[in-house]
Amino acid sequence: MKRELDPEDLRLWAIVAATVRPAHGRSVPMPRPDNTAPMRPAEKAPPPAPAPLVRRAPPGQPQAIEPGRRHRIAHGREPLAARIDLHGMTYDAARAALARFIARAQEEGFRAVLVITGKGALGDGVLRRHVPEWLAAAPLRAVVAGISEAHRRHGGEGALYVALKRRPRT
Repeated sequence: MKRELDPEDLRLWAIVAATVRPAHGRSVPMPRPDNTAPMRPAEKAPPPAPAPLVRRAPPGQPQAIEPGRRHRIAHGREPLAARIDLHGMTYDAARAALARFIARAQEEGFRAVLVITGKGALGDGVLRRHVPEWLAAAPLRAVVAGISEAHRRHGGEGALYVALKRRPRT
């Protein structure tokens, strides 16, 4: 049984519908407002804000790699130029090795690299938890374009794809 939409439901639907783009050849269906209960002027919702084109990562977290680029990396159409395995390293040694590796990779002009952190003993390893924070921190933030969890063939949850920004022209 269908129920009639109240004005609040219609307002919420209008906000949701404004954030999507219909498939080719289709239009967004808009339910008709119920004429028996008109909205008072004070109840009218402000127009919805336009959806952001680029999703920003929360502070302290690096931006995610674009889905298309991640797919190309995972399926080998965009090569992983280098990899580093941080297994068995201490916190400080791993952080220093990662910083050197990322700086060298950008210097070489690499666009995508693999960082293997491992999962840790119970699936919540220290390196696995902290590497994204290190990549979002000051010296590496200027070099890293984004990170994403690796495909299963490259290590899955225990590895990260790191997309690097282009080397500045000199």
